[in-house]
Amino acid sequence: MSLLTTRQLSVAEAFESLVRGALPIRFTAYDGSAAGPPDAALGLRLTSERGLSYLLTAPGDLGLARAYAAGDLELEDVHPGDPYPALRELKQVRFHTPGPAEMMALLRSLGVAHLVPPRPPPQERLPRWRRTVEGLRHSRSRDARVIEHHYDVSNRFYELVLGPSMAYTCAVFPHEGSTLEEAQAAKFDLVARKLDLQPGERMLDVGCGWGGLAMHAAREYGQQVLAVTLSPGQAEWARQAVAQAGLSDQVEVRCQDYREVTESGFDAVASIGMLEHVGVRNYAPYFEHLRERVRPGGRLLNHCITRPHNRRTETGAFIDRYIFPDGELTGVGRIIVAGQDSGLEMQHAENLRPHYARTLAAWGSNLREHWDACVAEAGLATAKVWGIYLAGSRLGFELNDIELHQVLFTRTEPDGSGGFGLETHW
Repeated sequence: MSLLTTRQLSVAEAFESLVRGALPIRFTAYDGSAAGPPDAALGLRLTSERGLSYLLTAPGDLGLARAYAAGDLELEDVHPGDPYPALRELKQVRFHTPGPAEMMALLRSLGVAHLVPPRPPPQERLPRWRRTVEGLRHSRSRDARVIEHHYDVSNRFYELVLGPSMAYTCAVFPHEGSTLEEAQAAKFDLVARKLDLQPGERMLDVGCGWGGLAMHAAREYGQQVLAVTLSPGQAEWARQAVAQAGLSDQVEVRCQDYREVTESGFDAVASIGMLEHVGVRNYAPYFEHLRERVRPGGRLLNHCITRPHNRRTETGAFIDRYIFPDGELTGVGRIIVAGQDSGLEMQHAENLRPHYARTLAAWGSNLREHWDACVAEAGLATAKVWGIYLAGSRLGFELNDIELHQVLFTRTEPDGSGGFGLETHW
């Protein structure tokens, strides 16, 4: 349908006019209009004029997220804790950007008042360019606020979603029937074996989360571990877990920026799920700092989300405002180059992309199973945002929009020895 018409358009007609090809979903609106097949697999309902204003003033995922979090956009017959089926259907919808004449006709029909942006939901952060009050991007003070925004939602909320392991990084599923807990334990052990941990050694765990890897390394491999996180909530939870496990004499948990760690001589350094927060331009000082922490001949393993290309890309508006402020991703190639340029030798790289899709599916299942408790803990809007975040991320890993790489480095000595033999240890 062309927008260049003199008659008044319904909301559904206006929506349909912005879609390339046939609309594969059923769209209904507060004015009683509808578009798309009545028997479509997904129903999308716009319930208010405020929702329309959200969509018009922030096209794309941000406008949809605002309307959905505020309750102005509903996914029909879809559980909000696991909206993966809905997002899979929405992936088929192809929008086009109207030209100036089409946009003017659309606004005349729907009302120019919809160009006034409604107040965003309270869960939303300021855009990147307005966060200067918090310091320059990836300064220590701003990074601390970013971590607080995401990780200090509620330890109880994370317990419900992540399960007993409290591991908020990609698991490794040994076989099709593996449970999430088995897969997280397998991930911890894979990291330990790649680092070739030996009893009595010292390990540094940067971005340690709730301490799962640190406790595994201490309990199963006899390590003395220094574990650091920027999240006060994580640090307190981890200290209590370490004490309950009887590992306080082996694991020290600090609430500290990794750049403030001055100790050196560690036999192994693990960075699991932290590089996403560092910023691509900071890869060089990041690897240089960690190289100085590990002894000559020691190992460093970096585990993080990557892109299937090596261009620097910021996360989309939805992820940046609601989930990971200031997040940046790039390909494994740039990570390897940064590590090599810091003086590390790359020994092994592995893509665990399918494992992360499965991990996210398990977290989504947990969110749905414990939906009422999650809503009571974090609020309905936050729980809905997490449902969209987990399902959308799962779809991204399935479609290879994003990947997950582990890269193993050694601090090879000047004479070429680096403690890496002819056979691997995993």
